[in-house]
Amino acid sequence: MRITKIFNFYTLIGLTVLMCNTGLYSQKKSKKNSVSFDKVLHESVEYREIGPFRGGRSAAVAGVPGNPNLFYFGATGGGVWKTENGGETYENISDGFFGGSIGAIAIAKDDPNVIYVGGGEVTIRGNVSSGYGVFKSVDAGKTWSFSGLPNSRHIPRIVIDPSNNDIVYAAVMGNLYKPTEDRGVYKSIDGGATWKKVLYTNNLSGAFEIVLDPNNSRVLYASTWRVQRTPSSLSSGGDGSDLWKSIDNGENWTKISTNSGFPSGILGVIGVTVSPVNSERVWAIVENQEKGGVYRSDDGGKNWMYTNSSRSLRQRAWYYSKIYADTQDIDGVYVMNVAYHYSDDGGKTFKSSYAPHGDHHDLWIAPEDNNRLIIGDDGGAQVSYDKGKTWSTYYNQPTAQYYRVTTDNSFPYRIYVAQQDNSTQRVRHRSLGYNIGDDDWESTAGGESGHIAIDPNNNEIVYGGSYLGFLERRNHEKQTSRTINVWPITTLGEGAEAMKYRFNWNFPIAFSKHDSSKLYTFSNQVHLSTDEGQSWETISPDLTRNDKSKLVSSGGPITQDNTGVEYYATIFAVDESPIQEGLMWVGSDDGMIHLTKDSGETWENVTPKKIPEWLMINSIDASSFDTGTAYVAGTRYKLGDFTPYLYVTEDYGKNWKLITSGIDDEHFTRVLRADKSNKNILYAGTETGMYISYDKGTSWNKFQKNLPIVPITDLTIKDNSLIVATQGRSIWILDDLTVIHQLSSSVDEEKLYKPKDSYRMRGSGGRKSLTAGTNLPNGVIIHYFLPSFDNESDEVKLSIHSEDGSLIKEFSNKSKENSMKVEKGGNSFVWNMKYPGAKRLDKMVLWGADFSGAKAVPGDYIVKLKVNEKELTQDFTIHKDPTSEGSIEDIKAQFEFVNEINGVVADAHNAIENIRKIKNDLNKFQSDYADNESAKKLINESKLIFESIDIIENELYQTKNQSNQDPLNYGVKLTNNLGNLNSAFRGGDFGPTDQDIKVKNELIKKVKIQLEKYNSIISEDIPEFNSKFKNLELDYLNVFM
Repeated sequence: MRITKIFNFYTLIGLTVLMCNTGLYSQKKSKKNSVSFDKVLHESVEYREIGPFRGGRSAAVAGVPGNPNLFYFGATGGGVWKTENGGETYENISDGFFGGSIGAIAIAKDDPNVIYVGGGEVTIRGNVSSGYGVFKSVDAGKTWSFSGLPNSRHIPRIVIDPSNNDIVYAAVMGNLYKPTEDRGVYKSIDGGATWKKVLYTNNLSGAFEIVLDPNNSRVLYASTWRVQRTPSSLSSGGDGSDLWKSIDNGENWTKISTNSGFPSGILGVIGVTVSPVNSERVWAIVENQEKGGVYRSDDGGKNWMYTNSSRSLRQRAWYYSKIYADTQDIDGVYVMNVAYHYSDDGGKTFKSSYAPHGDHHDLWIAPEDNNRLIIGDDGGAQVSYDKGKTWSTYYNQPTAQYYRVTTDNSFPYRIYVAQQDNSTQRVRHRSLGYNIGDDDWESTAGGESGHIAIDPNNNEIVYGGSYLGFLERRNHEKQTSRTINVWPITTLGEGAEAMKYRFNWNFPIAFSKHDSSKLYTFSNQVHLSTDEGQSWETISPDLTRNDKSKLVSSGGPITQDNTGVEYYATIFAVDESPIQEGLMWVGSDDGMIHLTKDSGETWENVTPKKIPEWLMINSIDASSFDTGTAYVAGTRYKLGDFTPYLYVTEDYGKNWKLITSGIDDEHFTRVLRADKSNKNILYAGTETGMYISYDKGTSWNKFQKNLPIVPITDLTIKDNSLIVATQGRSIWILDDLTVIHQLSSSVDEEKLYKPKDSYRMRGSGGRKSLTAGTNLPNGVIIHYFLPSFDNESDEVKLSIHSEDGSLIKEFSNKSKENSMKVEKGGNSFVWNMKYPGAKRLDKMVLWGADFSGAKAVPGDYIVKLKVNEKELTQDFTIHKDPTSEGSIEDIKAQFEFVNEINGVVADAHNAIENIRKIKNDLNKFQSDYADNESAKKLINESKLIFESIDIIENELYQTKNQSNQDPLNYGVKLTNNLGNLNSAFRGGDFGPTDQDIKVKNELIKKVKIQLEKYNSIISEDIPEFNSKFKNLELDYLNVFM
């Protein structure tokens, strides 16, 4: 049986699954690529994590008994995270080994270094992602190995025998979309090397929950659940949904959901827990039409009593239904739902509470301290040490799930996304600070599931959608909001057949690329407004298959669930040609593609003849070069087909070609974007990573770099940067596609890539943080490639020159003062745009002084790469910050002002450095010849010289300052004051004020007076002094001549 994930193969022998782990990232061999470039040529270009740091959904949490600050959580798309400080900060510990959706985390009681992780979340909403099996660590998450069950898809729980961590059980839900034998409860007795299926009901029912009796590991409880998703429905409950018990280590199981007191009729999802205080006490939360709710058994499941029927505990049962026994109170029990609920009377009554975010999915309670908790909810993971009275934050987790991404035209431009289970956001792609933090993003129009469109003429007016056709116009400047729905009626709780216009959960919104007055939105038809949503005109027929059988209510035989997620036969992807006005491509979630060339007057069905049935058209990208060319990405994963589907047409949809050669099986493709500068380059985002094509899709290459394994939901290109929206790891950006545009085939010669245009602006980047996004490094980013390099024998220099060729600054691997790190392969270097500054001497205590170099004036420059004797040259441009109040003339005045001060300060500090050497030598001379009678006169003269140069030093610099706040006591002197003037230009583009110039001139005049005195002493007093010493054969100070 072929494995269609990111793993190897397995063989099925009887009921035992054997895993041969010969390398986690083994991949299907693809056809030979037509055009390819060695990835080492562009390895210096990496993705940058933007954030924002606001957690996305987590349904898997765990702590460690006896270690109060150590916790783990799994993100539903974002891998595994660890905190060692009680939730103040988290670090990802799965990157480099695996990633994606996490459904279960289990820590071995007998050795907490042993961790098992199961892939695939249990919260099976419309955007659910499958996992990749079981992974194991034996060093607390430092390293991981694949540990089997590659076809498990969704593992909502793993439990480990408390006395033998080689014995482990996994609840496997399997493929959510079609029948499969790969589901049920699996057991391993060799630490995950092999697995045996020990509980199975049918090919549509998987295992939802499994718990060990905390006092007897031979006893286990498990629930199985019949659940299926299709593109148009969710069905929870039916044959196979049951509760089970084993008393022989999981070898045999008895159904206990038919025992006395348990609800009859159709059962759905069931959560179960056992009290550690008394193993006979078992609770269950049950989905059932007539008598759903909380049940309790006081005899190990033989008999049950119905303790609570509140809808607040069992609403949307498929999304929650987890229950947890208090570890120290026999009557204490928690139930997870929108709120989390706690009972202290055995499940009869419950008190509702909220962690910092709602929609709660998992809970871990410390066995030794029931006040210590970690909870997983739609906002990530939060920690409590007081039984939920207070919680840690989730604004430190970059695990957001996004659907679509777009940008505006502000500077710096902002990235717009809608976060699942939260609000929309707009975040600057770079900031004026050190990181991209909370102050750099804000909520914007629309809701968690929507597309966003920005008014082309006003970046502060934003249109955002959400489910059920909700459409908002928000004016950030005026702080106003207006609802402008096409058809403002609520169909919540009803199927799609109730809608006049069928809007997808994630319906498109877009402005025309040619007429900024035209705002489009899309249901199963195309709607146009030319008055900002005041009125709408429908300009198309139904552009879907409109299969009535797929437009009915969703939820299954027990609980209906109609939020709009399953609304089907809707328009899902659109793009207007950037070349030809009125030419628009429209794709539906049920496999149709239409084209209009006349702004909607007529429509042509251009659906490819050979595409699979019901292919969801997930993205369309109209070519920036050819009007008849468009690229399409489609998915069928909600039908259980994880194949990638990418197509191109070059003749307005008359013919289509499948272009997936080189993309791994089951890396199904959500998005394809064409490069805006090179017509041959394409980018594809898949469920498991990034790909690039250099030949219009004829062949594909991995383009993962440092991007974590995560579902990629959308891509956009702005200013030659590739912006990546993910489902579980927030936003990432590859800042410089111009390197990709400049690739050549040779890997045997040095390359200096033309630097991307830069902006003279404030901010500092490149610093990674555990609580904020990484900012773009501030400066000119220079990329170059070395086929070979030896640090001992090779000298590599980067030099920056003005447009006329004059040297500004040079950096080298051999230089101490201006060093740069060099290695074989791809390299990058950031020139901070600064000219040489004045040296700050050792142990100088200064107050607010800045002696850094003047920042370059916007204009054209040259960079040269010299590798031993070979030299390469490129030019580059620095632009003025478009938001700056300063003019080019102001910047030039600032530049000249700072340079003049630095030149004077450099002379002064060189003099001080020399003075200090002379003073040291004079002191030594006076000490050495104190008893020499013939030297007494010269010693007195040396004291006069010492006093003269000491006065000069103290006029230039306050030598009494020894600690940072001493200037408050002793004050500052000339060079410090000059540095204060320079510090005013650390940010901004203003020129000096008239007062700045007057003070600068006055200070420089005073410095020059002191330097004249110094030069006089050096040129006259010292030589005369040395001459007298020479006559006495005491030639002591010649070193200063």
